[in-house]
Amino acid sequence: MQIDYKGIIIDVKEGTQVKDLLHKEINTNRDDIIACKFENEVKSLSYKIEKNGTIDLIYLTDKDGMRVYKRGLIYIISKAFNELFPEALLTINYQLYNSMFFNVYNLEVTDEVIEKVDRRAREIIEKNLPIEKRFMSQEDAREFYEQNNTLKGRLQLDIEEKKEVTLYYCEDYFNYFYGVLPISTGIIKNFEIVKYDDGVLIRYPDEKNPNKLIEFKETPKLYNTLKEYENVHKILEIDTLYKLNKIIETDRIKEYILLDEALHEKKIAKIADEIIKNNNIKLITIAGPSSSGKTTFSKRLELQLKINGLKPVTISVDNYFVEREETPLDENGKYDFECIEAIDTKLLNEDIIKLLNGEEIQAPTFNFHTGRKEYRGNKMKLAKDEVLVMEGIHCLNDNLTYLIPKEQKYKIYISALTVLNIDYYNRISTTDTRLIRRIVRDNQFRGYSAEHTLEMWESVKKGELKNIFKFQEQADIMFNSSLIYELAVLKKYAIPLLNQISPKSPTYSEAKRILSLLKYFKDIPDDNIPSQSLLREFIGNSIFEF
Repeated sequence: MQIDYKGIIIDVKEGTQVKDLLHKEINTNRDDIIACKFENEVKSLSYKIEKNGTIDLIYLTDKDGMRVYKRGLIYIISKAFNELFPEALLTINYQLYNSMFFNVYNLEVTDEVIEKVDRRAREIIEKNLPIEKRFMSQEDAREFYEQNNTLKGRLQLDIEEKKEVTLYYCEDYFNYFYGVLPISTGIIKNFEIVKYDDGVLIRYPDEKNPNKLIEFKETPKLYNTLKEYENVHKILEIDTLYKLNKIIETDRIKEYILLDEALHEKKIAKIADEIIKNNNIKLITIAGPSSSGKTTFSKRLELQLKINGLKPVTISVDNYFVEREETPLDENGKYDFECIEAIDTKLLNEDIIKLLNGEEIQAPTFNFHTGRKEYRGNKMKLAKDEVLVMEGIHCLNDNLTYLIPKEQKYKIYISALTVLNIDYYNRISTTDTRLIRRIVRDNQFRGYSAEHTLEMWESVKKGELKNIFKFQEQADIMFNSSLIYELAVLKKYAIPLLNQISPKSPTYSEAKRILSLLKYFKDIPDDNIPSQSLLREFIGNSIFEF
């Protein structure tokens, strides 16, 4: 067999492991190389080569490399907990600022506990113990789970197309992860374990600088919003995918859909009530990352406000771009329409002040073809029973509305903050939920392929990091637009689109990763989804007009 590595063709014996084939380069970069890609699909360094193909090594500075690093870190810490406190039950909950928060049950988390776990984790790393992926047939796995009385990886038995069940072993400790792990513990160097609120925080480095931990930034509003939703779904006993699938299998999902939708409506009504009772609020601003469901949220909030006698009037930030020649350029010399300097904030603030003072304005319409603001007779005036609503990426940034007193503004942050886990050790990323939403929506309503959406995603995330996430804690309130059941609906739309991506595409490995997540979900039929649901913004047939 032949392997292409960096354009060099290498003759290889069938069954050779990547770590043996490229041992010189891997050993030379022992602290940097953590996995590999074979034919554009992420694999372990212990992957056995059984066909011709192309190999690329994955470094910690790669996005996929840091994912492998984080899984390895969680695995090591869970092993340390298991050895020291076998009665403790760990549940990975959600990601905070370059950190993973998890709860520990059946054990009081003290400074002494943290110190012992930290010491043991570092001993495991120092020994550079091998982490081995073992395979079992479905039949052997069922017998294994009966004998061991564990749920670790038990979910695999419910996937019909999965011929083998896998577990990762290190000495006599085993656990399951749906992504690749390092081949040994020694590559995990930089981390910190700290007590945080009623749980534990695992801190890890950024892929841009894997050799250093960046300073942790508190995000109390985000944390409390995540915790609020997690607590509700724990009460409903639907905090893991395993439990969700059981509810779907036993035909009880309709009730849970209605409960989740009721939770959304209750929260939106509460936001409207807060706005109504504060007579000082004259401007409502809404911002959130891509595919958060801002449009449907805005329309449902509008209904709640109208019920209380307050009529929302929308002003569009998109009509206040500066003239094209004044638009800043990015690092590539292209127009940067996402930076706040691309907005004519002076004119925007002057118009808002006039509206809030009861004056009439001539609202501009921005012509994107000519790059100019035009005045087409669109007059605006705010009545006493009306409130101004504005939505856009900069709406949490006070520099956008710098002339408007803070007491007159009510800022809302919206995002799909996923609280559903695959199991207690494998969480579902909030970013992945939004990405899957966008893949489906882009194809349904914009005619874009999944490959196109994936190609654009890193640029989208970069803009969100710069213009949205850094201001999220400045919001007056956060709305979690996630629905516990949504990926079970989006699955049937996303999978065919992702399957169309060629193995030669740069986005192939990302497509395979998302496919490996979606295959765990049981299907939920569309006709169970209410027409006013926020999910309809992505799959269609919404009662609202967009």
